Amino acid sequence: MDEVIAECGRAEQRQRLLPARVVVYFVLAMCLFAGQGYEEVARLLTHGLERMGRWKGTWRVPTTAAIGRARLRLGPEPLRALFDRVCHPVATEETSGSWYRGWRLVAVDGTTFDVPDTEANAAFFGRPGTSRGQEKSAYPQARVAALVECGTHAVFAAEAGPLAVHETELAQRLFTALRPGMLLLADRGFRGFDLWRAAAATGADLLWRVKNDAVLPVRALLEDGSYLSEIVAARDKNRRQDPAAVRVIEYTLIPGGTVYRLITTILDPKAASATALAALYAQRWEIENTLDEIKTHQGGPRMVLRSQHPAGVEQEIFGFLLVHHALRDLMHQAAQQAEHDPDRISFTRTLRIVRRQVTDQAAFSPLPADQGPGHGTA
Repeated sequence: MDEVIAECGRAEQRQRLLPARVVVYFVLAMCLFAGQGYEEVARLLTHGLERMGRWKGTWRVPTTAAIGRARLRLGPEPLRALFDRVCHPVATEETSGSWYRGWRLVAVDGTTFDVPDTEANAAFFGRPGTSRGQEKSAYPQARVAALVECGTHAVFAAEAGPLAVHETELAQRLFTALRPGMLLLADRGFRGFDLWRAAAATGADLLWRVKNDAVLPVRALLEDGSYLSEIVAARDKNRRQDPAAVRVIEYTLIPGGTVYRLITTILDPKAASATALAALYAQRWEIENTLDEIKTHQGGPRMVLRSQHPAGVEQEIFGFLLVHHALRDLMHQAAQQAEHDPDRISFTRTLRIVRRQVTDQAAFSPLPADQGPGHGTA
């Protein structure tokens, strides 16, 4: 954390009541105890030290206004840099539900976060339209796109921006986190030849759902019922420019039900059959569950972020993602020790346990160890 603060140019030249490292810890705690006020979050961080007699300094809980100013001074960069530094896929070869043959299963999707109705937030993020006679909704919204490891729910790449920025544009910025050996799942919202090409260029394989009216000419029928086809850019009306070869899988879950159409970069049925890929596509829903964990359970029902300014919103979003990754990493470790699937461990119970442990253990010091007697982490 101190390395990230230094890299972002946030190291202090003078001692403060709220130095940058303290503010980073505070933002993380704020996103763990989402329902608590600023001053109460600060008390939760330090009361264990006081209760156990391990805090002998003169540090006092800052006011809400002082904490707000310190968050603005810190900015979003250290939280984002910390996320990039520590949030990676966590599944090992033994992790149940994370792999198909040699592929690590990952998914991409987008969501929105309600943010406070301030002039600055409304101007930067914008508001969605509504269908209830109002021109705009009550809250501005920030848009977020994320990459998630399906088997562990670990978010390992994310981008945030205004509502006017489409989720596919944000998603394309995430593709630098893709690697060969990953199988990326995406729904019908992630469409477009250029987006497909950008994702495939990373060396990862793709399995995306497309709309049923997409033009996918049959180039060769395969023994498992799938067929080879190609996709082209919408601007290529005559289909003469460099097309991308794809394999198409069409299936229904029940006779006469909805027809699902998937396209994939895995062209050989022997590497992955149509039946196997159709079954794997259901793993895409794990990213929906992940976003629900962050927004509904970690943040609370009908969550509205608390930041009054756009920089604070971005800072808070990455704080939520960092805390969620830490929780999911802990759950993965517990699952490995018990030889269980991580999906069998309750996220809500884990969240409650961690909230208790943070306050019960003397694990946080507001100042670095070299700033006075009695300081240092326990």
